[in-house]
Amino acid sequence: MDTPTLQITQLLHARSDGDQAALDRLLPLVYDDLHHLAKLYMARERPGHTQQTTALVHEAYLRLLASGQPSWNDKVHFFAVCARTMRRILVDWARSRKPNLHSDEPPLSPQEVLNGMGHPGRDLAAVDDALTALAAVAPRKSHVVEMRFFGGLTAKEIAGILNVSELTVLRDWQLPRAGCAGR
Repeated sequence: MDTPTLQITQLLHARSDGDQAALDRLLPLVYDDLHHLAKLYMARERPGHTQQTTALVHEAYLRLLASGQPSWNDKVHFFAVCARTMRRILVDWARSRKPNLHSDEPPLSPQEVLNGMGHPGRDLAAVDDALTALAAVAPRKSHVVEMRFFGGLTAKEIAGILNVSELTVLRDWQLPRAGCAGR
C-alpha cells in the first residue's frame, strides 16, 4: 500500500474510532480524487446542468460529515460511498427540478443503463430508476454497476468492497450487459 493510501486508510479508521478531526485531515488528501469523480458524474448530465462539480464535491463531503460515524474499510470503500452519495445528490436534484413526474421518455431498462445509459442526455433520475429495477432482481449486480459505471472502480476494487471474487464481479458486470439481468 502506498503512503497516501495508507494515510487515507488510517484517517478513515481514526474517524470510525471517533476522531472527529480525522475528516479535516482527510479532505486535502482526497479532494482531487473526489473532484475527478464528480467530473465523471457531471459529464453524464444533460447539457446546461446548473449543478457545478465543486458544489457536488462539497455537498457530498458535507453529507458524509452529517452521516454520523460511518465505518469505512479503506480508501476504495470510502470512494464507493462517495460515489453513491454523489449519485444520490444528483438524483435528488433531478427529481426536485422535474416539473412533470410522468415524462414522455420511456423508462430505461437495466440493459440500456449498462449499454451506454440509453439515450445521450438522459437524466440521472431515469438511470436511478433503472438501477433500482435491477436491484430488485439482482442487488449485487446493481452495486457492481453503480461502483463500476459511476464510481469508476475496477473489478478488483469492487470485489474487495463486496467481499466476492474478481471473477464474480466480472460476471455480474457482463451478464446484465448481455440481457440476463433477471437470471
